[in-house]
Amino acid sequence: MLTKLKQRVQNGLASTATLFHNIGLTPNHVSVFGIIFALLAAVAYSQWQVNHMLLILAPVLLLISGLFDALDGVIARIHKKATTFGGFFDSVLDRYADAVVLCGIILGGLTDLHWGLAALMGSMLVSYARARAEAAGVKMESVGLAERAERIVILVFASLISYFWIDALNWSIILLAIITNLTVVQRALYFRKAVN
Repeated sequence: MLTKLKQRVQNGLASTATLFHNIGLTPNHVSVFGIIFALLAAVAYSQWQVNHMLLILAPVLLLISGLFDALDGVIARIHKKATTFGGFFDSVLDRYADAVVLCGIILGGLTDLHWGLAALMGSMLVSYARARAEAAGVKMESVGLAERAERIVILVFASLISYFWIDALNWSIILLAIITNLTVVQRALYFRKAVN
């Protein structure tokens, strides 16, 4: 859904990508920065009861993590640094980032455990369905409601609202649990149609 917007953002990040490249950062370095900020966001979510301002800090950290996730691909593309390992490494770190952020929200008591686990499973399976389909030669980008960009946007908006209305994150996780698993079904049906 947000894939076209993501491509525009990546095009806008070209100068930043060149700056990072010029100071010696590789796409893999930038991917590591992305997971570090995702971990910091997870800690902020899990500890929000200590300081309510962490509900503002957590989505900011999550956005920075997403920015690094976009930048690693831009650096790889513009400066011809793309490697098979780099693509694999980025994908694995993205799954860890998704998981730790959702775990932070669950551990912080910001959502019901069952809905949190359903959202976690759905998020992992959205990515797995794409990887498995593309390994079989079926392109899956932009198929489905809840790709990674959409999931981050939902969490960021809900987090900011939750500073004023704490249930916002719980409702966003319920939404994610539903739409991520629907996306898996969409991708399964799309794949079946493509291979038949």
